[in-house]
Order: sequence, then structure tokens, then C-alpha cells
Amino acid sequence: MSSPTPQLQDSLLQGALAAGIGAQAEKVFAGKRLSRDDGLALYACDDIHLVGGLANFVRERLHGDHAFFNVNQHINYTNICNKLCRFCAFQRLPGQEGAYVMSPEEVGAKIRECLDEPVTEVHMVAGIYPKLPYEYYLDILRAVKDVRPDIHIKAFTMIELMQIAVRAKKPLQEVLPELIEAGLGSCPGGGAEVFADRVHLEGYHLKNTGDQWIETARTVHEAGLKSNATMLHGHIETVEERVDHLDRLRLLQDETGGLQCYIPLSFHPENTEWSHLPGPTGLEELREIALGRLMLDNVPHIKAYWIMLGIPMAQLALSYGANDVDGTVVEERIYHDAGATTPQAVERSELLRWIRDAGRIPVERDTIYNVLWSEDAQAQASCSTDAEAATTS
Repeated sequence: MSSPTPQLQDSLLQGALAAGIGAQAEKVFAGKRLSRDDGLALYACDDIHLVGGLANFVRERLHGDHAFFNVNQHINYTNICNKLCRFCAFQRLPGQEGAYVMSPEEVGAKIRECLDEPVTEVHMVAGIYPKLPYEYYLDILRAVKDVRPDIHIKAFTMIELMQIAVRAKKPLQEVLPELIEAGLGSCPGGGAEVFADRVHLEGYHLKNTGDQWIETARTVHEAGLKSNATMLHGHIETVEERVDHLDRLRLLQDETGGLQCYIPLSFHPENTEWSHLPGPTGLEELREIALGRLMLDNVPHIKAYWIMLGIPMAQLALSYGANDVDGTVVEERIYHDAGATTPQAVERSELLRWIRDAGRIPVERDTIYNVLWSEDAQAQASCSTDAEAATTS
């Protein structure tokens, strides 16, 4: 596994000094935590490639050339939602054209469709439909496990969990063990959006606040479940609000250690109430990857979510701080409803080729970063150590 060389460090330092971010570079090389002001300085730096180089330095220090992926399947069990988020093109109201709710039997049938594929994870997220009873959520977990008992279920964002607890009429601390018994293995990171109260009020005031997201994630971690974390960027948020979001995530991680991966999510304006906004540029997407890696010093993995970024940008992100590209996906609806033009699924062999073409070593993982396969025996041994550290950090 390769690691940054002294020559690279010296070259980066000289560039950082010339760009006015020498103090931040020194902290990066020393492994010291960047402050909020450091984060603002890195956002302000005109040389995105230099910032990306610093993030890549950290990425290679942690993971060398390893690039993680998994073979997964997405199921969005309903698009009915009462939160009316202004950035969302997926949501429908009851009775509206295109609205749907999958029955547990339909969820099981979707899993059955992929039995010939080496899928290790099903990712289940959806809208918030208050009429769904508590038992429904248990039943869709059981439906997955009935068809594929060994699969890992990563399901329910923090706002979904809040709704599930409401329907159960008991605290989330009591609900989570029942969900785990039914098959829940970990939680995704969606629904965090941007934690700032201003953005919450303007864009998704019916949804959870930033404080509620963090408190729910804390409860999830205390129950022994790992989760991911996201930030939706490129709409009305400010740079200061992005830095605040990242800082609050790492403070949560200091406390619980339950975050496995951070995923910056690019806002897609098409078909939303914010369609007049331009959305992030490619360079802005790369900067978010890089800032995530640099600021979140205690989160093991940074994901370049190819379904949103597109394949070439995800490949490039593997040199700007990202060390994970997600997986094969299969029938993603949320971002495609918002205008994403990427494929809805890829073959495992394609992911391997993309990672190799980006100059990285493909490493197949399960949901909690246990290594299932890697390009060579040396990477297998090294990545097994990485995975153990990630699941205990």
C-alpha cells in the first residue's frame, strides 16, 4: 500500500505557502485537527487542486491506493412524503400521479430479482408517509431477510427513524432493538441536508432540525449500530454553514465513534422548487470531497457517490480525498427523479475497471468495511487491518 512521500509533502507545502494556506498544510502534515477558521481558509483558497492535493495526502496516509466498493441494491419503498422539502423531486402526495407504496411482498420480490447477483447489502430509504403503521417497517425488514437471510440491511435515515418511533408510540431507544431483531444492520447518512437553522427554515422546515438529526444519530450509535453522514451542498447554504455542519459531525464522532463514512451529496435542481438555482459545479463537488477529508479527521471513509457525481467525476474524486465509490446500486430513484443522468446500475466488473483506470486498487467491502476481496494479496492483508480500524474507531 503506497503512502505519501517526503518529496510530495515538501511540494505541497511550498504550494500551500504560496497560496496563503501554509499554516493549514502544516496542521495536515502533523495530523492535527483543523479549526473552523482553517476550514474557511481552505474553502477560500483559489487553488482547488492544491486543496485536493492536501486531501489526497490524508487519503493516502489512511488508505494508500485502496478504493472501496460494494455490491449493493437500492430499494425506495415509498415516494409518498409529507415533508415538502424544496430541494426534492422524489416526493409525491397520496393520490398524486406516480405515488406508490411497496408492500412487504413487493420488497421481497425486488430482492428475489437479484438473487443471481453477489449482492451483500440492500439500501432502503424512502419518504415519510404517516399512514404506514409501525409493523410495516418491521415487515419490510423481515421480507428482505426471508428471501436473503445473509444480506446486510442498511435502512432508514434519521427522519425515517423519528417517524417509526412516532408510529410505534415509544422511544427510539426501545424501537431500535426491535428493528435490529427484524434485520436492521446499520443506517444510511441521508436527511442531514445542512444543519444550519436558517437553511432548515427556508428549505425543509417540516423535516428534522440539525440538532434532531444529531440526537437521533447519537441514539443509533448508542444502540450499537453504525451509520453514515451526508451534507447536501450547492443550493442556498453558505460556506460558513458548511464548515459548521462538518464540525458538528466530527464532534458527534468524537462522542460516539459511530460514523463510518461521510458522503457529500450534490444538489440536483431539476424538477424541484429550487430549479432556478444552478447547483454545484464540478470543481465545487471536488472541493466538498476534499474538505470532508480534511475536516473530518475522525471519520474513516469519504465516499464519492458515483450515482450523483457521474463516473468520470467519481474517478477524479479518488485523488481529491475520497476512498470509496459506493456500489452497483440497482434502480436508484431519488436522484434520478431530480434529473440525474447517470446509469441506475453498473456491473461489478465495470466498477473494477473504473477504479483501476483512476489509478487505484479495487477493494470489495461489506457494509461495515470488512474486506471481501481485493486486487492482490498484499492489499487484502493491509485492507483487512484498515477495515478493523474503521469498525472500531
